[in-house]
Amino acid sequence: MTRRLIAAFAAQPRRTAAAPTALRELTERERQVLALVGEGRTNEEIAEQLVITTSTAKTHVSRVMAKVDARDRAQLVVFAYETGLVTPGRA
Repeated sequence: MTRRLIAAFAAQPRRTAAAPTALRELTERERQVLALVGEGRTNEEIAEQLVITTSTAKTHVSRVMAKVDARDRAQLVVFAYETGLVTPGRA
């Protein structure tokens, strides 16, 4: 029952007032990186998927964190879900 409740809650789109503005500030590549972070990908996996170096992937992740005012990757994942960039079961 708890799993169903959590799944139902996670399926509901939740957006904060600042989220759409912050999402618009990201470049297309940064949105791609954010979506991959939201799916739980590592920097190495992001680099492989986007055909970039791991260093470049790290730079993109850092810039996204700064632009959306996130402390860590966990907050990036939350942001990706809250903005609808990533949805449950899509990874």
